Amino acid sequence: MDDGTPGGVDGVGDLVTLGRRVRHLRTARGRTLDDLAGAVGSSASRLSLLENGRREPKLSLLTALARELGVPLAELLAPEPPSRRAALEIRLEHAQRSPLYASLGLPAVRPGKRAQLELLEALVGLHDELVRRAHERAATPEQAREANVALRRTMRAQGNFFGEVEDAAAGLLDAVGYAGGPLSERHVDALAAHLGYRFVAVDDLPHSSRSVTDTRHRVIYLRAQDRVAGGPRRRGVALQALGHLVLGHGEPAGYPEFLRQRVEVNCFAAALLVPRREVVRQLQAAKAARDIAVEDVRDAFNVSYETAAHRFTNVATHDLGLPVHFMRVHESGTVSKAYENDGVLFPVDATGAIEGQPVCRHWTARTVFDRPAGVPYHQYTDTPSGTYWCTSSVDPAGDPDPGAPPGRFSVSVGVPFAHVKWFRGRETTERSQSRCPDPTCCRVPPAELADRWAAHARPSARAHSHLLAALPPGTYPGVDDTEVYRFLDAHTPR
Repeated sequence: MDDGTPGGVDGVGDLVTLGRRVRHLRTARGRTLDDLAGAVGSSASRLSLLENGRREPKLSLLTALARELGVPLAELLAPEPPSRRAALEIRLEHAQRSPLYASLGLPAVRPGKRAQLELLEALVGLHDELVRRAHERAATPEQAREANVALRRTMRAQGNFFGEVEDAAAGLLDAVGYAGGPLSERHVDALAAHLGYRFVAVDDLPHSSRSVTDTRHRVIYLRAQDRVAGGPRRRGVALQALGHLVLGHGEPAGYPEFLRQRVEVNCFAAALLVPRREVVRQLQAAKAARDIAVEDVRDAFNVSYETAAHRFTNVATHDLGLPVHFMRVHESGTVSKAYENDGVLFPVDATGAIEGQPVCRHWTARTVFDRPAGVPYHQYTDTPSGTYWCTSSVDPAGDPDPGAPPGRFSVSVGVPFAHVKWFRGRETTERSQSRCPDPTCCRVPPAELADRWAAHARPSARAHSHLLAALPPGTYPGVDDTEVYRFLDAHTPR
């Protein structure tokens, strides 16, 4: 018997449209749910879920439905709605499933047979206008946010694995005779020398730059304080600068290319600090022992917890077959970085952007701030999209992005419940429940508190000025070209 469990059909892009086509054909032929379900070996409840776009069917069930409804399978899977009314119902269904609609805390409308077309038109039109106004409010940083959303979509599609970047890093390590273990300062200098460059530490590096590369004289300038600090921070900045050279990056033609280059050099640096062959061997052994732990990667390669967590997400899906999500969250509760391919529902704005959005108070990425810093904390969280297990740490050795707000950051890695069996810390009894994006979960104050203080509380918000500004000008966003050119002039022999 085919029960229509999820994951059965590749290529069904829109389950809502599929469900409406099944319903349209069923009613047109005078079939009831019970009658059709019995004929295809399913149940009325499961078939109802399919018709409402809430269950992905197996191919065998679709084949049986097409046979019973007297249509070719291709017609059943056609992407266009079967009628004008169905098209409006589908648009309304998509609208009411959006984070923007969920943030309003309004009930969903299920249009019955007697609902007039004018009502559906009005509801869909109201949501379209709501989306338009939300985009209008976010128009100042819109280019950056939409580019970031598109990049995250690409990263998800490829499991956060960058094959060409991995190959370039592995080839460079082979060229300098890397034999395993943590990448040392000597290795980093050898990598630069192999490429014909040298590092110079200076005290007057432009404040807007992490490094400056002079391709004419083949010098890479680093901040002196990074050189003194040494360790992962200095190595990471130096290796990112080398990444631009090895990957052939030129001046970015636009913000999407700038973001792509930034992600690629971050992955390149991580692939040198934590080489794929070494870390995959370690993680495969840990998976066989059901003892995967991010802190073991950190310790084996002498990197920060954040770098280890990032590196884990690079190989988790491609080399270990594990769906995963990653979060870097400020102590205020807002997302700094995030990635997912495991179905977890991150908070997003109307453009689909994650960065800057508040995380549910009950998620591990926030509850970890109540635990000792530097000690991994494990927690199960029940969410509307399923139960997830997360390991999180407030990383004292982290390296915040330039311009990031001051304060602590948590770094979290999580997997769906079905995959927790491979991880150390799965035996934790810590558990929480999140209903977000339902605003009553943690966004709306408890009624007792609101009654007591709503009329008397007048906080003064601490807003960062960059939230109100357009994208910074310059060839590289945020970098002052004049400052960089004057710096190079001052450091170049006449």
